[in-house]
Amino acid sequence: MTLPLAITASAACSALGPNVAALEAALATGRSGLRAAGPDLPFATFVGAVTSELAALPPELQPFDTRLARLVSHLLTAIAPEVSRARARWGDARVGVFLGTSNAGILQTEEADAVRVRTGALPADFDFSRQHAYGGALAVLRSLSGVRGPGWVNSTACSSSAKVLACAQRLIAADVIDAAIVGGADTLCQTTLRGFHGLGVLSTTACRPFAAARDGISIGEGGALFLIERHGHAQARLLAVGESSDAHHMSAPHPHGDGAFLAMQRALGAAGLEPSAVDHVNAHGTATKQNDAAEALAIARLLGAEVPVTSTKAYTGHLLGAAAGIELVAVMHALRTGWIPANLGAAPVDAELRIAVQQWGEQRQVRHVLSNSFAFGGNNASVLVGAA
Repeated sequence: MTLPLAITASAACSALGPNVAALEAALATGRSGLRAAGPDLPFATFVGAVTSELAALPPELQPFDTRLARLVSHLLTAIAPEVSRARARWGDARVGVFLGTSNAGILQTEEADAVRVRTGALPADFDFSRQHAYGGALAVLRSLSGVRGPGWVNSTACSSSAKVLACAQRLIAADVIDAAIVGGADTLCQTTLRGFHGLGVLSTTACRPFAAARDGISIGEGGALFLIERHGHAQARLLAVGESSDAHHMSAPHPHGDGAFLAMQRALGAAGLEPSAVDHVNAHGTATKQNDAAEALAIARLLGAEVPVTSTKAYTGHLLGAAAGIELVAVMHALRTGWIPANLGAAPVDAELRIAVQQWGEQRQVRHVLSNSFAFGGNNASVLVGAA
């Protein structure tokens, strides 16, 4: 069995607003942050764009200054007091940093290349290794936080910020560290939007997970950070992360949900819990025909047809490498308040999906939640979280 860990601080930023409170208010009222994309795309789609101001980095970190780095800095500011406390308690070298992202600094590279096309040269202040590369945002996070423990970036597409939770749990169990800053961040960019459009899976309106009329994904941006500790005053408890890799297809899930089933089953097994202990599932729920159908099969097979299921991607959009992070904030809200948010736009639910899609918000007892993140290549993760 894995060692339960205390989630002692959390931060969020999304299309719903600049902090955790904004996300929770939207979940309570059923408000979506998805809006029509701007005119710089040659096709119609809805996105979850962050409209909150993101402050520039301090002068000493200017070579790293990107939208992604500003987002990470913004998130860290919200948990800075708790991080300082953890550093004093455990020591700087005993606090790790693990970040998930899919796009990294692609947006900055796109903007730099647009300058090259116009002028024949890249901007003088463009630094590929600090602005595009995956280590750039990590360097900013380490510098601003002051921690000196192990740190790295995971990029496993849509399961990235679930995988970092498993990394932190393993290193704490191995007594390498006692605490970790973990989470994920991603920004909107042309490469991602055009890529998903090329796959034929972008919705032309706000996405509708598990709906009979669902027609694809809405991409979002934002992120979440958490402080996880060996023990402490917990907002929620990280119980286990189940992982699998079914490698069925480069982009499509296993049609029977085998990898998703195994990830959820392993999370429960690692925590020593039976399926009946799960009170709610925060679904991956991308609103594509194949993904929703495969996940529904896996949920029904393991948990039955009664456990309430919600995808929060209709609120924030799909944050790719940050999806698991932002959805963990939603899970923590459900555990603390007992509020299971509505699955926006689900009505009428696809009749072939034999699961209890939550079409309206509901107050219930919530002790344990599974939060699913299933990525390209069958790179799956299911996070099991318990009430504090």
